[in-house]
Amino acid sequence: MTATLAAPATSGGAKTRINDFSIQVATVNGSGSQTANTVLLRAIFQMGVLVSGKNLFPSNIAGLPTWFTIRASAKGYVARKASNEMLILMNPETAKDDIAKADPGALVIYDEPLQLDKLRSDLAYIPVPFQKLVTASCPEPKLHKLVKNMIYVGVAARLLGIDMEEVKKAIAKQLKGKAKAVELNQTACTAGYDWAMENLEDQDHIKVIRDNKTQGLIIVDGNEACALGALFAGVTVVGWYPITPASSLVETFIEYAEEYRKDPKTGKSTVAIVQMEDELASAGVVLSAGWAGARSMTSTAGPGISLMSEFIGMGYYVEAPGVFFNVARTGPSTGLPTRTQQSDVELCAKASHGDTQHINLYPGTMEECFQFSYDAFDLAERFQTPIFVVTDLDLGMQNWSSKPFAYPAKPYDRGKVLNQQQLADMQDWGRYKDVDGDGICYRSLPGTPGGKGAYFTRGSGHNAYAQYSEKPEDYLAVVDRLKRKYETAKTHVPGPVFRNLGSDKGVLAFGSSDPAVIEAQDILAEAGLKTDYLRLRALPFTAEIDAFVKEKKVVYIVEQNRDGQMANLFRETYPEYATKFKSVLHYDGHAIDAKCIVDQITAFEQK
Repeated sequence: MTATLAAPATSGGAKTRINDFSIQVATVNGSGSQTANTVLLRAIFQMGVLVSGKNLFPSNIAGLPTWFTIRASAKGYVARKASNEMLILMNPETAKDDIAKADPGALVIYDEPLQLDKLRSDLAYIPVPFQKLVTASCPEPKLHKLVKNMIYVGVAARLLGIDMEEVKKAIAKQLKGKAKAVELNQTACTAGYDWAMENLEDQDHIKVIRDNKTQGLIIVDGNEACALGALFAGVTVVGWYPITPASSLVETFIEYAEEYRKDPKTGKSTVAIVQMEDELASAGVVLSAGWAGARSMTSTAGPGISLMSEFIGMGYYVEAPGVFFNVARTGPSTGLPTRTQQSDVELCAKASHGDTQHINLYPGTMEECFQFSYDAFDLAERFQTPIFVVTDLDLGMQNWSSKPFAYPAKPYDRGKVLNQQQLADMQDWGRYKDVDGDGICYRSLPGTPGGKGAYFTRGSGHNAYAQYSEKPEDYLAVVDRLKRKYETAKTHVPGPVFRNLGSDKGVLAFGSSDPAVIEAQDILAEAGLKTDYLRLRALPFTAEIDAFVKEKKVVYIVEQNRDGQMANLFRETYPEYATKFKSVLHYDGHAIDAKCIVDQITAFEQK
């Protein structure tokens, strides 16, 4: 049998796309495709080409469709691309739909029995006898299902020009310590490569050429970066309840704690990690531990924050520190938990009973996932309040290239904590007295020697001495001070990042939208529309954001939710400029792409 590429892929004298393409792989969940896809991504990365990977997987059981997208970009763009230059179709259930959505001229690698080449005439088809190849290369039939996907890695490597030595290295790294698995997968991959050498013509539609853009970089996901940040920040108590896509953050922390949080003398763990009966109980653990002086955290998603809100409000009012990682995803609670969104913006900004305002951190890179996680524990203790680190599924669970993380240079900031001598010398201490005017009171830690360490904390109405009170003036003093404390935080949270092109038109985004906004900004500039871009990194809004809002004629706020929640916060904070804010929205569960941003901003500009 000889397979050749059909004409459409290279017709019209199209220029070869060097290190600049997107591949979408359609497989079946639980078939071992994640290993194959990661190997393909890593092999391209090892060729020195910047690459990103996004897995669109089902929420419930094995056997349902899953798609994995690999994007390589010579310009360093890492956002999801709306179009794909290569499709690898291994799932009979979705193959026809995938063909229907394919972009004209795309290369289509597929399982030969599917006979997809009759469906459209504007694609370049590559039928591959996967079963025949895996039967010949793998002596154990029970393993055919697991290594079959590695055949397409070999075929793709041949077509794209990927060095097979890099593929083999990637397999060895992915399956480290499993010698038999490494051998089986490398053999299957080589079978696919050799078959492609013998049966396929060269194609010049897309190619990988060795580059040096990944030198010194690592591949990591945001949940691991956050777990490392928490580890370095000295966390000693974790209360959690599993939920997609936040579980892997704590699971990764547990793995690191097994290695790095052991008493060298006793071998016992020095961190308490407790899986509670639900999210509300987890929040109780976090805030109780924070009150007692521990650095404590939980990891959850929007539905979990909803359930935790009662305790979060109490933590805000009693002023107990704790860090809440929220890996946002599509809701509601049992909806599409494996898809990404930024739908928890207003929830995390104001979680609980009302008249609550929370400090939020929005990392947009892997380095920031690490650093902001570290910083969150300092902020929690400095401001004695729940702190939210808000990421999403795209940041938390997908593959990102990153510089290695910098070792923290500053010691822990425990905030206003009274020691034994200070407690002994103090004649008039009120737990809720603001003696510095910044809204932040002094606290003590239970167990401090001298008998004055413990204090009574109140979720009910109280005065500056933590005494029960229903007096209106006492209540006003407390809630107005909490507002003042929030204002103080403006000078402590990370400021925004700018990418200005000299325009009076502003674009504002946060979190995982950043790569798509950068690419969109370049596309708009090439089309003659310059914009200035501000990436928001925290709540409350800082002075730099005040200035940006005031100086721009229009501010396009890009976010991944239906209701324009961040834009709502801006209209509430800057009511005199409310008409400046235009929402650019994306909320179908896929990671945002540049095209949808360009299309919406262009449409606004043409009105």
